[in-house]
Amino acid sequence: MRTLVHDEHGEAGRVLRLGNRPPPAAPTAGQVRVRVLSRPVHPGDLAGVEGFPGAPRQRFATPRTPGLEGMGVVESVGEGVRDLRSGQRVAFFPVPGAWSELLTAPAELVVPVPEDVSDETAALMLVNPLTLLMLLRAVEDALHGRTGPVVQTAAGSSVGRLVAAAALRHGIPLVNLVRGAAGAQTLRQRFPALPTVSTADEDWRAQVRDASGGRGAQVVLDAVGGSLTGELAGLLDDGGTLITYGQLGSGSTPLESLALTPRALTVRGVSVGRWLTRTPEERAEDVAFAARLAAASPELFEVAARYDLADFAQAVDHVRRPGKTGTVLLSSPAS
Repeated sequence: MRTLVHDEHGEAGRVLRLGNRPPPAAPTAGQVRVRVLSRPVHPGDLAGVEGFPGAPRQRFATPRTPGLEGMGVVESVGEGVRDLRSGQRVAFFPVPGAWSELLTAPAELVVPVPEDVSDETAALMLVNPLTLLMLLRAVEDALHGRTGPVVQTAAGSSVGRLVAAAALRHGIPLVNLVRGAAGAQTLRQRFPALPTVSTADEDWRAQVRDASGGRGAQVVLDAVGGSLTGELAGLLDDGGTLITYGQLGSGSTPLESLALTPRALTVRGVSVGRWLTRTPEERAEDVAFAARLAAASPELFEVAARYDLADFAQAVDHVRRPGKTGTVLLSSPAS
């Protein structure tokens, strides 16, 4: 079977290589084997290949296969698996090795795909909606029952559009931040009821304050980080919360420069990697929400392009393309 692997941390287009490996062993009790047809290239996947900021870059004793999310077809099931069957379309997360054509996964992490959900949407059905739920819970905790402006960076991203749609549904006073004028115009057309500001404008901070009714934000949702962090902290009202869930930006911001103590600010990290700490019942409810959202609003699961596994370098380049809209997928043939 074909699989993408890397032996060390480094630039993804350089250290990844396409290889052939024997198929995984037959599933044991509680497992299923899935032929993977499509998997997204998330920023977190690339960070795992390249090494997270601040962490040492490593070489590995055995090659690693990236990816935690995808969709495919069940090939076989192990003893005791009752809710999945051979030939069934499924999505999965978090299952290491998604950038491979076959994998064996715990059945509890594999989800049937609703009939009216396309393969492309199914490949994106879990990570981003689950991230959305974790962010909404963090916002609710930060507000402590109050109401107030919420600002989000990377608002044109896949998660950002989900947050915008949820803000409209729940009446959250959201201000969207994007990097350029073209992205701002696109987002205004998609969500005309929400103010959108481009950080390329010299007066973008004043625009955010005007859009927030002259108030500081109660919460900032930030997927960018880096040198922008200080500017975002400056948008917060005293006692506000900066929720960080990504590191798309460059540079860094010293923690002591944020005036956390005199302004009583809170900085909180949110990661979908913590989703497994929820109870099985809570996870089932979250997955049901994700499936309903995929069926009802497939336009929120936009695909930027599809590339074969062999064309991974082009896929990585596309992920980093300025102005990209949607998520890049890596695909495999059905057999």
